[in-house]
Amino acid sequence: MVEDEEDLAEALRYGLVRADYAVDVAYDVAQASEKLYAASYDLMILDLNLPDGDGFDLCRSLRQGELDGESDPGLRVLMLTARDRLADRVHGLDLGADDYLVKPFAFPELLARVRALLRRDTGPAASAVWQVGELNLDTGRHEAFRGGRRLQLTPKEFAVLRYLMSRPGQVVSSEDLLEHVWDEHADPFTNTVRVTIGTLRRKLTVETEEQLIETVVRQGYRLRDPGAEPAAERAREMTD
Repeated sequence: MVEDEEDLAEALRYGLVRADYAVDVAYDVAQASEKLYAASYDLMILDLNLPDGDGFDLCRSLRQGELDGESDPGLRVLMLTARDRLADRVHGLDLGADDYLVKPFAFPELLARVRALLRRDTGPAASAVWQVGELNLDTGRHEAFRGGRRLQLTPKEFAVLRYLMSRPGQVVSSEDLLEHVWDEHADPFTNTVRVTIGTLRRKLTVETEEQLIETVVRQGYRLRDPGAEPAAERAREMTD
């Protein structure tokens, strides 16, 4: 989030964290550029009136690849600003913003727009309700189920499961999880990811249920995708 009004930035950060999002805050263009260069983000909430530049210019630089040598079409940009003229809204969208919300605004609307932007993906993330095998995740209601059993997850466990379900069958490293589920203050040398994965596994699996999260040695973790496993098995048989 790029917002120079510290009270507003902190209030928004608090609300987004309560909604299970990991949030880094920049207060000007320089800080935002550093963070965008150093880390990969899913969405940027961008103010336009910044002390050392204009949000329009930052968006343009991002889309033209001037920040890290290549454009990032996968990063969603939500402009959040007091500029309410039609010309400004059109200009922001033409520069590459995905959405434009005028201040003052209602926080529930901001959350709804964030959810909508993050659904603009392929795979399970394209819907508000995701399904991978027996797992169902309602991102709007913040509810998770395995089969008919409701999972009692902490906000961080829910966020980890959401990230894994957005990439079923793919190996996700601890570094990826720290970057996308925790904020920039997370200590990369702690075992916080391993501990959270461990508790999530226990909640996902009871009695005779199969383990759904696999550990890939020296690489990370993978959520089993039952729908893809038969095809993979057939491919292995064809090569035997």
